[in-house]
Amino acid sequence: MNPLDTQQIIVDESATARQLRAGFKWLRFERDLEHEFRRDFIASRLLQVRTNLYLAGALVLLFGALNAMVLGPGPHTAVYVVQFGLLLPLVAMAALITHLPDGRKLYPRAASLLAPIMGLLVIAVELKAAQAGVQIVFATVLLSGVYLYFLLGLLFYEALRANLIVLSAYIAFGIVGGVDQSHVLYNALTLALAGLIGGVVAYRFEQEIRTHFLEQRMLYEMAARDGLTSIYNRRRFDEHLETVWQQAQRDGVTVALLLVDIDFFKRYNDRHGHQAGDECLRAVATALMRAARRPLDFVARYGGEEFAVILYDPSRPYLQEIANRIHANVAALAVPHGDSSVAPQVTVSVGIAYVAPTLERSTQGFVQLADEALYQAKNDGRNRSVFSENAYESLETGSFRASRQAVAGGRG
Repeated sequence: MNPLDTQQIIVDESATARQLRAGFKWLRFERDLEHEFRRDFIASRLLQVRTNLYLAGALVLLFGALNAMVLGPGPHTAVYVVQFGLLLPLVAMAALITHLPDGRKLYPRAASLLAPIMGLLVIAVELKAAQAGVQIVFATVLLSGVYLYFLLGLLFYEALRANLIVLSAYIAFGIVGGVDQSHVLYNALTLALAGLIGGVVAYRFEQEIRTHFLEQRMLYEMAARDGLTSIYNRRRFDEHLETVWQQAQRDGVTVALLLVDIDFFKRYNDRHGHQAGDECLRAVATALMRAARRPLDFVARYGGEEFAVILYDPSRPYLQEIANRIHANVAALAVPHGDSSVAPQVTVSVGIAYVAPTLERSTQGFVQLADEALYQAKNDGRNRSVFSENAYESLETGSFRASRQAVAGGRG
């Protein structure tokens, strides 16, 4: 394969690029991307949802006062119990959840449960008022549909489900409750038409939100990619390592880092030219991408002719498999190297660090552990992998650099 043809293959590894290309006809992304979208969706709207819930509470109080004026004196205790004893506390509970430290995680689950209940309470008030001969309270049911679709932070299918529950309950309880049948059917038709219009608008709105999410991710990924090889760059590597490190601490699992260096790359550039050197870097980047194929495997250009592979919770056999695959894939490229001391074609050396992150350890020490293993691989003759899972709390970051640079400088 021509190394110049590898860039598109690497870019296509992005879940975002795949999703944009495939589309999302039913408002659904592939699993990991869907999880990130939902997390981003509520995180970006939680403050506005909280404000909307405060407004909902104020509206409950306002309509309660209006109902008292319209209904007048009489046995309407049930209406006020529903409004002030059930609906208002539920709204307050939803607003309270948005203030909790885990509000971003808890609110979506709570909202999908509380939203239809709130809708049912609203129709209970309307039907009680209708039994008393007051029809204008139906406006609150229409307003609740707007809230369910647009103001409570629900995604389309959650909002649609809540509105269908409200519509079905309105028809069933209205007929069973002895409300005038023509009144119930007329209002049900009005509610259905309003729900249809709201549903179409909500569907299109979520389409735009999801498209914007993918486009923003693509822009971020483009900024996070190395311009030459199209894999992730050093800045993205640093960000991802910190994220993975913290996640592994929480989950109590291991993390592995493979530092991969092209052997005698300076000699390769001197012998074959810098354009050939660029093509060599692209080809090796592709070989690494093909070696690390699990969804959470991460490949980046670390700097110069060095690459990095981060593996989350790998087994020891998988680490060995990845290392073997890297060497095999690079060998399969068969890129000639006219000035290598180890082989007539391009080869790589790999340093592997494998640890369980703890509070006593750091990402800096983790990288150093892999770097020392890479230095050992080069010192032992190159074109090999060296595995290290030793403790490193006593290491002094950078202490081995002078000797390593001396070796590298002498061999090219």
